[in-house]
Amino acid sequence: MADAEEQDVYNNSHRAFLQAFLARSVLTLEEIKPILAAVLSAQDRRRPTLPNDITEPDLSAFLAIINTRLAPLDFEIRSTHSQHDRTRIYALVNTTSDALTQLATTHSPDEIAYVKRLLDAMFETYNTRKREVLAVTSMQARQLAKAPSSISRLSRGGGENDEEEGDIAQTQGSAGQGITIAAAEKVIDAMVEEGWFEKSRAAYYSLSARALMELRGWLRDTYNEMPVEGEEGEAVIRIRDCEACMEIVTVGQRCSNPSCPCRLHNICTQRFFAAQPRHCPRCKAEWTGTDFVGEKAATGSNAARSGAARSSAARSSTARSSTISSQRTMMRTNGDVESDEEQGGEEEEEEEE
Repeated sequence: MADAEEQDVYNNSHRAFLQAFLARSVLTLEEIKPILAAVLSAQDRRRPTLPNDITEPDLSAFLAIINTRLAPLDFEIRSTHSQHDRTRIYALVNTTSDALTQLATTHSPDEIAYVKRLLDAMFETYNTRKREVLAVTSMQARQLAKAPSSISRLSRGGGENDEEEGDIAQTQGSAGQGITIAAAEKVIDAMVEEGWFEKSRAAYYSLSARALMELRGWLRDTYNEMPVEGEEGEAVIRIRDCEACMEIVTVGQRCSNPSCPCRLHNICTQRFFAAQPRHCPRCKAEWTGTDFVGEKAATGSNAARSGAARSSAARSSTARSSTISSQRTMMRTNGDVESDEEQGGEEEEEEEE
């Protein structure tokens, strides 16, 4: 990379790189290297820069200069690791306005209300103490196209049975007028294309790394409920950070103790437990690695255990019902036999008379 002294001042290389970044909004480190190498080579043709010459510390210093110019405009280039692997992701984010304000430039009010319902479903309806799915399926997303007519119990202190039954929650500010299913599908596709949502192979929609970087403050303010000063009550924390990297966790693992707030990204567990026993750093319970956060909470082993428990309970209920039905049938049969015997005895007495 070029001399550090030449990179300490905002110049044409920073401007050219920023223009290239604006055209993409989200880039990985490996995608940035050839772009920045080409920009620096054009800046100084006597000393060509190769992609492998770009290091992460060099890039951080280069971006720091750009961010000083972006700060007055309330923009910043931030970075994070993918929740699925160690890929470093960079994104241009708005540091002040919330998600709905930003979406208002390209989407109608009813579409924005629909996106808010999707977020409510991710972080409230399908984010319970039993299952932290933090995502919605294609079917659930389509069901949310129609605006609910009343506020769900689950969204503000309701029971968890609503989530088990598949009820769709509505929260404050998310009603709108509703949109057609076809329009809803177009909005979801646009959210994926614009980099707000990502779609898994199992057709679950969740927030992307870019969205988590840009909306982290808004998500905490919106979905974490802190008790009012001077009033009794417990905090409701729906947005949790990884114990290792301190970034938001929507895909990862949770402590086996349901009351423990400890969460870890899958990629963070490997390093975190490399030099220490596999016990929760908060409550010291055994870290099983089978209690999931994300879509695996709905499809993984802990969901399978929950489903098996429900199936067992259903079978027990069916067996009890069958037993009770058999007993009632036997009672009716015995009653009919006794009635026939009594009637026969009466007929015999009449004949003797």
